[in-house]
Amino acid sequence: MDIYEALYTTRAMRRVKPDPIPLDVQARILDAAIRAPSGGNGQNWRFMLVDDPATRAALGPLYRECIDQLWDTIYAERVAKAKADPDDPESKATNSMVASVEHAADGFADYPLFLFAFQKGDVSGGSIYPAIWSAMLAARAEGVGSSLTTVLAFKGVQVPDLLGVPSDEGWKMAGCVPFGYPTGRWGVAKRIPVQHVAYRNSWGTPVGFEADQPLWSPEGTGAE
Repeated sequence: MDIYEALYTTRAMRRVKPDPIPLDVQARILDAAIRAPSGGNGQNWRFMLVDDPATRAALGPLYRECIDQLWDTIYAERVAKAKADPDDPESKATNSMVASVEHAADGFADYPLFLFAFQKGDVSGGSIYPAIWSAMLAARAEGVGSSLTTVLAFKGVQVPDLLGVPSDEGWKMAGCVPFGYPTGRWGVAKRIPVQHVAYRNSWGTPVGFEADQPLWSPEGTGAE
């Protein structure tokens, strides 16, 4: 797969099939993840793949509670605004996101595979999140959808305890990535054009170029 295809089409894919992910595919995903750079090459990370039905079933209601808490706190104002003016383009984007996340919350236990990432001493996430993103890019190359969630942190140590993480070794949960083969098609995610979110040399100074449309497209590339 062309690297730009992977970069442009790896987006949150929450609607997936329950089909299991073969072990050789899992191995390639995780082996790619650990090739990511880490501060001082410390590699102070640990990863856990979860496919046990009982563990997945226990995670389901915890994630549901975390998402409900998310809507009631951090996203409360944004969600309320979207509901009040559903025809506004920004509201449509928000409501689409909420529907996607709600779908994930309703069937969280049905995801065939989770990747949990843990870090030690990586306060900024500068080491662990490149590894997580590498895993997601590798999954895209394998035709596997993924989405990163960090809301399970609302549960404190409850999730690490469920997963048997030692409580006295300093490991902190950085995130969870559900994996699955998508039910829909890959596509380039809509984003605010780069010239509206980037500057050059000084805050507010134009970056010097514009890209109103994605600079990569699947036409003529053989992409899906």
